[in-house]
Amino acid sequence: MNIIIQATGLDLTSSIREYIESKIGSLDKFISKKFEEKGEIKVEIEIARLTKHHRQGDVFYAEANIHLPRKILRAEHSDWDVRVAIDKVKDKLQQEIKKYKEVMTAVSKKKGTEIRGKK
Repeated sequence: MNIIIQATGLDLTSSIREYIESKIGSLDKFISKKFEEKGEIKVEIEIARLTKHHRQGDVFYAEANIHLPRKILRAEHSDWDVRVAIDKVKDKLQQEIKKYKEVMTAVSKKKGTEIRGKK
């Protein structure tokens, strides 16, 4: 899994980089090997500070795109802390991956029954 991190409006410190890599890297266990065999899986993460003058409220933004074979999964979240926004994006991506795997499993099972002649 190739993780590309982009920061807009804030400094990307090594601690934030390591935090992103550990959180988003943990999604690798949800992506099955058959997706990785078809090509390199690319994850694009963008974190940003939405405003410079606000100190409270949803001032941090995180967005992630996972490029799977024939599908792009996307999640975004705004929150008061950059780490909280990253956690929420990870949770949303995890749900998207599970949903995509369920759809792909249903499609492959349907194709299997069609091949055997059972409809």
